[in-house]
Amino acid sequence: MSQDYSKHFSEDSFWSKLKKFGKKAGVSVVYVALLLFYTLQKPTTPVWAKTVIIGALGYFIFPVDLIPDLLPAGYADDMSGLFGALVTVAMFIDNEVKEKAKDRIRIWFGDNAVSETETVDDKLNKKVNKKDEEDEENKED
Repeated sequence: MSQDYSKHFSEDSFWSKLKKFGKKAGVSVVYVALLLFYTLQKPTTPVWAKTVIIGALGYFIFPVDLIPDLLPAGYADDMSGLFGALVTVAMFIDNEVKEKAKDRIRIWFGDNAVSETETVDDKLNKKVNKKDEEDEENKED
């Protein structure tokens, strides 16, 4: 990201954005944001990973996007930035983080919405596995 969005991140602004726009953004966007947020809260997450997360969440919170959030596809750019950060810090996302995020999804969207989080988990696993395979191939060269 060419601009430093980290200055726009705070816990209050994060929760405010989710409460105000979460339903419109949808389960997938909210789930990815929650995964990042709960990973940020872990004391074992290194500073570099927290910096990536804060930048992505800052962009999510920032009111002026490439694609305005009020448009039908307005959260596509948010999802791209959030998911990119998610892949980057994936090694720090554990089952506890996923369960916290899914619990919040249940509260806001209902029990049935949790099945939508599996799509995100599957995409993340594929990206991480692909990255691992590429890293292995690069080691062999």
